[in-house]
Amino acid sequence: MQIEIRPCGDAVELREAVGAITDYFAREKPTEEWAERWLKNFELERMLAAIDDGKIVGGAGAFSFKTTVPGGASVPCAGVTVVGVKPTHRRRGILRAMMRIQLDDAHERGEPLATLYASEETIYGRYGYGLASLNLNVEIPKAYNEFRPGAGVVGSVRFVEPDEAAVLFPPIYDAVRAATPGMFERDATWWETRPLNDPPEARFGGGPKHLVVHEVDGAPLGYAIYRLGGEWGDFGPESAVRAIEVIAAAPESTVSLWRFLLDIDWTKAATTFLMPVDHPLFLLLARPNHARPRLTDGIWVRLVDVGAALSAREYPSADPVVFDVRDEFCPWNEGRWKLEGGEASRTEGEADIALDVAELGSVYLGGFTFRDLLRAGRIEELREGAVYGADSIFRGEVAPWCPEIF
Repeated sequence: MQIEIRPCGDAVELREAVGAITDYFAREKPTEEWAERWLKNFELERMLAAIDDGKIVGGAGAFSFKTTVPGGASVPCAGVTVVGVKPTHRRRGILRAMMRIQLDDAHERGEPLATLYASEETIYGRYGYGLASLNLNVEIPKAYNEFRPGAGVVGSVRFVEPDEAAVLFPPIYDAVRAATPGMFERDATWWETRPLNDPPEARFGGGPKHLVVHEVDGAPLGYAIYRLGGEWGDFGPESAVRAIEVIAAAPESTVSLWRFLLDIDWTKAATTFLMPVDHPLFLLLARPNHARPRLTDGIWVRLVDVGAALSAREYPSADPVVFDVRDEFCPWNEGRWKLEGGEASRTEGEADIALDVAELGSVYLGGFTFRDLLRAGRIEELREGAVYGADSIFRGEVAPWCPEIF
């Protein structure tokens, strides 16, 4: 019997479709409460279900986001999520079929971009996604958490309840988001049900979320969401501070928030998750080598509409460059595109650089350069010097970052 791919019809089908991926993470099937919460931010018709003989064996969803691109514009984006196929139905083309329908739908909706976090990185390149950012994770032992001389604390840090955080945190987030490619807009419902929500099943052995705001002269400049690990040793508490989200709209807030987190009593270390690679914390530490820095892949970007996506962001240079784009999976993007003066259009002119659409996704937010890709053998320079010229056009001021796995 042929596998049917269609949107979920109700919350019951949604739970079954999402269950195709949660099973791999050793989690129970999503509950009714989870589905009710999820659907406050998610359009049911954007959850695809793969059905075999009446049973759901796979799923793939997408949030309707607006994502910041270089220059500060918020661009419609498919935030791909909860993609999975049950082990009984692997290697049968189900994932490819769902990706086909999902990208066609994003194209019809006028979303120039799609982004995702990849649980298995080798999968998504075949569908045109390129690694677009890196994350920095650190584990800072209490014994080596001193800052360099001159990094002083200002203002004060205080705990807040979720209702107050819902008022204070969003403006800080939005200020940082406007300058950070890869961050997406959050509305009030998203704040209530995601960052400020704390279901027990999401704690993974840790304690409850703690919410703090940093203020200077009464003005909120930054916030932190964290939890404690709750470990005990032979001599008492040996918890780790697990920083979930630390957002600061001013340098002094970065210093003050991290000093607070690093100095929490009865803890042995502070750990981070999903920090941007250009985060100043590493430079603040007096002994950064003891922070055990580790790089991981961040968000992956897919240009659903090459012309619209290239035209949506800003560039520090108006010089022209012509790309010969290969895109087998979304053939409407195939061909030569001329980028000049911030606008991309079809051209019959000679190409400067030949590349796959996935590589264009890697450089789109500024996380990687064309020179990076050339050195890795991922692109072809058709005109001498074209790579350096393209890098001057795509140069970014801030490393792309998405602080939340969606």
